[in-house]
Amino acid sequence: MTQRVRRDPRRIEFFQGTLEDSSEITDARIFDTTLRDGEQTPRTSFSYDDKREIASRLDAMGTHVVEAGFPVNSDAEFEAVRDIADSTSATTCGLARVVENDIEAALDSGVDMVHVFVSTSDVQLADSMHATREEARRRAVESVERVTEAGVECMFSPMDATRTEELFLVDIVESAVDAGADWVNVPDTCGVATPTRFGQLVSTVVEAAGDARVDVHPHDDFGMATANALAGYEAGATQSQVSVNGIGERAGNAAYEEVVMALESVYGVDTGVDTTHITEVSQVIEGRSEVPVPANKPVVGDNAFSHESGIHAAGVIENADTFEPGVMTPAMVGAERELVLGKHTGTHSVRERLHEVGFDPTDAELREVTRRIKEFGAGSERVTVAVLERFAQEVGVDRTDDESSEEVHA
Repeated sequence: MTQRVRRDPRRIEFFQGTLEDSSEITDARIFDTTLRDGEQTPRTSFSYDDKREIASRLDAMGTHVVEAGFPVNSDAEFEAVRDIADSTSATTCGLARVVENDIEAALDSGVDMVHVFVSTSDVQLADSMHATREEARRRAVESVERVTEAGVECMFSPMDATRTEELFLVDIVESAVDAGADWVNVPDTCGVATPTRFGQLVSTVVEAAGDARVDVHPHDDFGMATANALAGYEAGATQSQVSVNGIGERAGNAAYEEVVMALESVYGVDTGVDTTHITEVSQVIEGRSEVPVPANKPVVGDNAFSHESGIHAAGVIENADTFEPGVMTPAMVGAERELVLGKHTGTHSVRERLHEVGFDPTDAELREVTRRIKEFGAGSERVTVAVLERFAQEVGVDRTDDESSEEVHA
């Protein structure tokens, strides 16, 4: 079994402003749905080997729950879910509609948790599920009872909760909990919740759920998924469903890396996740899903710890906390800081990079190399190490005695 190392909460010693506030969150578990909702990304399909590798990585990182898939979907999906359940120490979850075959397939796959869902908004009940509210409630209760009778942990999800009439939402949640649900999930299925409204809804569900724990599942249609996940925790949810790189239906889910690092670094909550493998697992998912990670993607994008502006780069060279969050470093997520040379570059960055590649410029030489870099970068050209070395040689910059400097990427 994987041994998870618990860390002391990070202490923020000197930052003022919003970071002075004490955390509103005391307990935060991570439910990863990369292999289920993440795979529902249009044009994405994980192979059996992909699923096994991704599950193994998430498990080793200390992810609390891995939703391995939708067992009834196909024989191949069933086998992958079963093998993941057999080989991981994380809680393994299988998804099921409130349909007998779905429930039995999930139970037969050997998962630790069955995630049962039913539509609850009127639009989905009428035009997707073709059922009444009472039929949905009855089928939810029967499904939850079957899972709990089998001795398996049960999560109940009222799909499209944020577009569901609140009285009915409370009624079906209470019915599911009375039937034995261990968890109640609050899904923002179409991504329409705002953080304040979502927090209020989660508070209502927390109260209705009684002893059952509450989990949230935000979607990113309006770019609010991570904020809504955090609002859910603040409102009393114990867990959030996330996917690596935020992949998933339409615009995707709350991003694993964003939610975990916000909890760890901004809220100061120890999630138990080994964050040093976040960049690595992000790159694996990018390759397997074929969904490119934007350069400006928080935490894992190429620009997340890159600096070109002269003022910013000079500050970072002096003290990285000047123009980085200060509570999240590249090392914490398994990344590296990069000083990018281009149109906005200042002399501090150029001197640093010249030293890295084995040159020792005078002040006059430094100014001339910097001028050439700015001019070159202004033409939308990328300033590579080769370009930097060429400028240094043309200007006549002497090399240092130690020419074995490690090559870096500009």
